[in-house]
Amino acid sequence: MNHTRINMLEKFMEEDPGDPFNYYALALEYLETDPLKAAELFDAVLINHPEYLPVYYTAATCYAELANEAKAMEILTKGVDLAKRKSDSKTLRELQSAIQNLTD
Repeated sequence: MNHTRINMLEKFMEEDPGDPFNYYALALEYLETDPLKAAELFDAVLINHPEYLPVYYTAATCYAELANEAKAMEILTKGVDLAKRKSDSKTLRELQSAIQNLTD
């Protein structure tokens, strides 16, 4: 965990709380050392910025690692719907692959 980067991202969040990337990037910083904190930050993005497509894959992965497969599947399914609406075929394939991996 890089404390300097965490402090910087927290400052960015204070300065621009409407930017989902700041929350997403901070969640990524916590992913390995504090997955519960990461999940909390991913949830903030999913709730407050549901159109932010990059969060779906990583948030679902985080929940799968926390042994909450049902929540991971819920996130992936919503991500698939969003990727279809946005015509983002690359992300759609990644999310569909993650669903397949989760169900195997």
